[in-house]
Amino acid sequence: MRDVTSDLDKVPIAGIIDAALDSADSVDFVDVRIMSTRTAYQTSRDARPMTDIEHQSLGLGVRTLVDGCWGFAATTDLHAASAAETAQRALAMARVSAPTTTDPISLVESQPVNGEWTSSFVVDPFSVDAAARMTFLTEGSGALLSGGVTHTMASAMAVREEVVYADSNGSHTQQQRVRVQGEFSGIAVADDGSFQSLRTTAPPVGRGWEYFVDPTDTISSSGSWDWAGELARLPERLAEKSAAPSVEPGSYTLVIDPTNLWLTIHESVGHATELDRVRGYEANYAGTSFATEEKIGSFRYGSPLMHVTGDRTAEHGLATVAWDDEGVPAQEWDLIRDGILVGYQLDRSMAARSEQYPDSNGCAYADSALHVPLQRMPNVSLQPDPMGGTLDELIAGVDDGILVIGDNSWSIDMQRYNFQFTGQRFERIRNGRLVGQVRDVAYQGSTPQFWGSLVALGGPSTYLLGGAFNCGKGQPGQVAPVSHGCPAAVFEGVNVLNSGTEAGA
Repeated sequence: MRDVTSDLDKVPIAGIIDAALDSADSVDFVDVRIMSTRTAYQTSRDARPMTDIEHQSLGLGVRTLVDGCWGFAATTDLHAASAAETAQRALAMARVSAPTTTDPISLVESQPVNGEWTSSFVVDPFSVDAAARMTFLTEGSGALLSGGVTHTMASAMAVREEVVYADSNGSHTQQQRVRVQGEFSGIAVADDGSFQSLRTTAPPVGRGWEYFVDPTDTISSSGSWDWAGELARLPERLAEKSAAPSVEPGSYTLVIDPTNLWLTIHESVGHATELDRVRGYEANYAGTSFATEEKIGSFRYGSPLMHVTGDRTAEHGLATVAWDDEGVPAQEWDLIRDGILVGYQLDRSMAARSEQYPDSNGCAYADSALHVPLQRMPNVSLQPDPMGGTLDELIAGVDDGILVIGDNSWSIDMQRYNFQFTGQRFERIRNGRLVGQVRDVAYQGSTPQFWGSLVALGGPSTYLLGGAFNCGKGQPGQVAPVSHGCPAAVFEGVNVLNSGTEAGA
């Protein structure tokens, strides 16, 4: 049983919602969000505590729709009178702006929803003493220093997010989700001052403190990462990386581990299938997309092995909820099926503009009550081959290639078409066997060419949810947590650059 703590227990939720809705009852639509986000962030350097921050944001946001124009206002004063005044400000903004609207907003119908939901976790990280959380970092860093690395950096972050949503259609929901991430870096400095680094590959997840607990501990027998095992192996791997030869540029078969491939999915598929981006709504900030609407149902995005879903339902997914920030139930749908582009990510206003996609698939989210909801990315995942092999079996099928592990730097153009990615660790493959590390690997390609080179997928045993806490979008900027699941995968004929040479090193 979980001891679920709420930061909204003392907030007069019913009175606030009633006051806001009643104050804006003459509009086409109004919704109200009360949101609390508690965040803890800690760091250590060389096993010494460096940063220990815990803070909370708490507020109320009201949207009103009048004559095809949104109005929005927000406050941190959580009382009924302030809620009514905030709704009136949102209403006034909509009314004064409506005459200037050249592209009126409409919303697809959405059935009223009611309920409560809590994400899947065991131990609320905020129930764990801050000193104990810091000890996790310092002890892990101490293990790396004992193993021979020169310097270490470590960090841990935990977030507990709660949202109450209500609208003029009669919806009323309350949900809470918890997420955590942790990372250790080892740095090896050579006598000549040159250095190499290597990070752990544990992804951020929608779990609680059990993620950081020894799997044999009685607190949690499942859900933790093998931190001790990865930290024990990291010094030796870092030493090998430091002594490894630099890669020869050329065309290679790549076996890409989920700890790296998740980011390629995020940039080349996740962002490219946001319908608001396709229609130009992000052009001023982060570009558009090559995956335009006339391509739906016919464009070959990649190999027939490629099956990518959008979903907000995956257990422990960072974008997993029960309802989005417009009251639309969480769901799963296809974005790419058999290698063909078949779907997009939608909120209620984007769906209202499309005859082909008449319903929202629940992609509205705001990172704060003080920000207006945007169309945001769900969990976007490449599905494994049900009959696919293990990572070792995929490697065994490659005569001449490279195994790519862990994410690092990346770049992609403004249409999500041409890209380049690096990684943390690269193992040379010859005749189906790993024969040692190489360095300075960067792989590049165009989105359809790269995904078209997919020739094998790992099975469910290789599947892992990767992701990030900080996907950016919008002006003013917002961040959103999002997961990307995928198996290990094999790509043939990928162009590999030497990143050191390309950087002029």
